Amino acid sequence: MTPGNIPRLIETLKAQAGEDKHIACADAFKIAHDLDVPLADVGRTCNELGIKVMQCQLGCF
Repeated sequence: MTPGNIPRLIETLKAQAGEDKHIACADAFKIAHDLDVPLADVGRTCNELGIKVMQCQLGCF
């Protein structure tokens, strides 16, 4: 992931997760695809921000 993607990733995750700090697994996959970042980076950033990934079908989070 390039350093320029980090602020965009953080901003997008915070907006998607909202005040309850939850995000659907499908949304995490879409964010990774849309921002062209590895899924592992999305997961790590969610952990760092205290965002819980819900409804995970594959056990990735």
